[in-house]
Amino acid sequence: MPSVLEVIQATTPFFQKNGVDSPRLNIEHLLAHVLGKKRMELYMEFDRPLADQELKPLRALVKRRAAGEPLQHLLGTAEFHGRSFLCDKRALIPRPETEQFCELVLAAGAAKRVLDVGTGSGVIALTLAAEWPQAQVEAVDLSPDALALARENAARLGLAERVRFARSDLLAETTGDFDLIVANLPYIDTTKISQLTREVRHDPPAALDGGARGLEIFARFFPQAARHLRGRLALEIGHDQSAALTEQLAAHNFQDIRAVSDYQGRNRFLFAHYG
Repeated sequence: MPSVLEVIQATTPFFQKNGVDSPRLNIEHLLAHVLGKKRMELYMEFDRPLADQELKPLRALVKRRAAGEPLQHLLGTAEFHGRSFLCDKRALIPRPETEQFCELVLAAGAAKRVLDVGTGSGVIALTLAAEWPQAQVEAVDLSPDALALARENAARLGLAERVRFARSDLLAETTGDFDLIVANLPYIDTTKISQLTREVRHDPPAALDGGARGLEIFARFFPQAARHLRGRLALEIGHDQSAALTEQLAAHNFQDIRAVSDYQGRNRFLFAHYG
């Protein structure tokens, strides 16, 4: 029977050959998942032999990962801002840029009434609700599947009573005013969807496709946001969209517009005020 270390050493070059980023980290995560352990616990069990009943499900996961299925889908969860969220094909996989986005929003100070537009799996809304216990948080999405996943995550984190989820095309079904609106909307140019990595193409197409130049959805979103916002707007955007979206925001009388770069130095976030 092969040992834990032997399986890791054998699978790492296989993943590398099949274009899997961070190949050793991937097999460690999958092996820990199959064994029901934390990844770091594997380092204490390198000599442990693996039985056939452990290798069989691992082989199936390895095959799926090598074919491009995202690691988070295989694990069923994704870590985000210190919490574990359910993750599957119903919504976008939360990415490091979105985690940085949440950190920037939190650092700007607590809000009383918050709206998360295009909530997906709910990571932004639920993170803000957990960090701001006094906030009233609402979250909307057009996808019933994404909303179901978000509600499952709310229940998992004990936040089901704190966040109100509703189906809405942007703010079409929204009422009242908010002092913070956050949004991570689809911003990929339709013509570039086919060029995305095989992992990203496992995300729901509707959560990626932002229309021509990835900007069409914002043209609908900004006037709706202006009708409901009396405070801060925070957006995660494409790395090449800050100039065009700043112009759109100014045309709708948003104030104090500023772009903020991500850890790679790309302008990935826009902040503004209205009202």
